[in-house]
Amino acid sequence: MNYPSNISRQQFELIRPDLEAARRSTRPRKYDLYELFCAVVYVLRTGCQWRELPVDFPRWQLVYYYYRVWSEEQIMRA
Repeated sequence: MNYPSNISRQQFELIRPDLEAARRSTRPRKYDLYELFCAVVYVLRTGCQWRELPVDFPRWQLVYYYYRVWSEEQIMRA
């Protein structure tokens, strides 16, 4: 999947540690964290509804879950 909202893998590696720090469980991930992040950015940039995410991305429920986790982590740091 190649959307205008995607960032490069090199850019993503700069923020990966912060995103992984918000992890709540110890189970291995089934989806690439990069894909989840790009899906969140897609929703924020396009303004589409979560349920309208293109099928190229992981399930919208999972993407929304990670958005909530990352948002709460940011609030706690502020």
